[in-house]
Amino acid sequence: MGTSKKTVRGTPARPRMVVYRSLKNVYIQAVDDEAGRTILSLSSLAPAFREKEVSKKELSKLVGAEFARLCLAKSITRVVFDRNGRVYQKENRLGVLADAAREAGLQF
Repeated sequence: MGTSKKTVRGTPARPRMVVYRSLKNVYIQAVDDEAGRTILSLSSLAPAFREKEVSKKELSKLVGAEFARLCLAKSITRVVFDRNGRVYQKENRLGVLADAAREAGLQF
């Protein structure tokens, strides 16, 4: 059984990093559950990623790295990882995205 937002909570100091993936795209948000607001969001539908002709895994890697860069620019260095019920494996898109965010400096 996957984790849910009932068990994974974000705070202003350590927001919840929610990852959702559809068949073609990936969406990622930093959420402060105490205030009930989204701090930052990014998806593979952003203009910077739309014109890239890469695989879905490579696109997830680019989105994860860019999300980490944007978080660090907002002084967010630590997050709580919410897989949104998906299985985490290093070789799937979720794992590739998480690894890219870690490599860019985000701490889970």
